[in-house]
Amino acid sequence: MIFRKEYLDLVLVPTGLLLMFGYHLFLLYRYLHLPHTTIFGFENNDKKYWVDKVMKMERKDNALSVLNSNISAATYLASISLTLSSLIGAWIANNSNIFESELIYGDTRPSTMSIKYISLLICFILAFSCFVQSARSFIHANYLLSIPNSNIPTKYVELIVIRGGDFWALALRALYFAINLLLWFFGPIPMFASSVAMVLLLHYLDSNTTPMSQHRQEGKQSVGL
Repeated sequence: MIFRKEYLDLVLVPTGLLLMFGYHLFLLYRYLHLPHTTIFGFENNDKKYWVDKVMKMERKDNALSVLNSNISAATYLASISLTLSSLIGAWIANNSNIFESELIYGDTRPSTMSIKYISLLICFILAFSCFVQSARSFIHANYLLSIPNSNIPTKYVELIVIRGGDFWALALRALYFAINLLLWFFGPIPMFASSVAMVLLLHYLDSNTTPMSQHRQEGKQSVGL
């Protein structure tokens, strides 16, 4: 049986995607059951403390400025994701053969190229949707914090702020997947190497070894003193 370069796509690309999906399933398990071992749980703990303190303040100008910065960043990245989606759509319509060169060691058949374009397009559309939902959550939190003399439960505002952060994280993950799929255009070997490097880098960045600060307990102790 003669080995053809197209076979590399059938082996390396699914393996790279399985590595990415497997790592994120493992990360999701840690986030749900062992949040203190992830950077997301560490950040959420600080966000809860931030909301708790902000809700006790009379002037919330600084808090609203923080939320507006998050809204601006989410809106900006959503616009970029939508623009890239439009460019890919136009690319598909023009049937460009720039990535069908003989220099690319892998499957460059039109059907495979279409799968590459569509996969990349899905990632950017997913990133756009998550960034929009992130901005929506932060706008909602902005409304809640700007209500004068409100008796809104702190837990409710915490939930909205953390939800905005979760959508932000999902959008970034979609962009990380898009990077791997983009390298697939240059062949399955760069895509697989990128997936392995991405998993190692994300595991380092997503892990947390710093003990969570017991903000609420400290606050209660200071009141008692």
